[in-house]
Amino acid sequence: MRSEKKPNGKSQATPDETGVKSPAHPDSPTTRKAAFAIPPHDQLKPRTKLLGLRVIRLVGALPKTTTGQVVAKQLLRSALSVGANYRAACRARSRGEFIAKMGIVEEEVDETHYWLEILADSKLMDPARLGPLLDETSELTAMVVASIRTARKGAR
Repeated sequence: MRSEKKPNGKSQATPDETGVKSPAHPDSPTTRKAAFAIPPHDQLKPRTKLLGLRVIRLVGALPKTTTGQVVAKQLLRSALSVGANYRAACRARSRGEFIAKMGIVEEEVDETHYWLEILADSKLMDPARLGPLLDETSELTAMVVASIRTARKGAR
């Protein structure tokens, strides 16, 4: 994700590798607002949301074949579930509930990774275009697993 300067000196959003525009930092009102709402250590909220947005864009580019649409639905459901379930985990009422909900997030991000691999291996989508999303799902999985481990250590 990059931001480019316009002639008036303001930054504008530019598409990332999947074509989804992300706010240009720091000129974007949504980024500025989010900077105050999201603690600096919580990268998961914006990253899980961006994953969902990127997958929405990707699904729109998939072939309209039966196979393409079946995989598209599965990918879309799992990718959007990552962010929704992470937000639910943030509202957990206990450490145990947080760990359980984060387990669901881990499953959903792993499922998203699986469907991206299916797209690449079946050649329904150019594997080079899927690389950054596969990298992101791997990173999110590692972050979620680390969060679960940290929460479990605190529970003892």
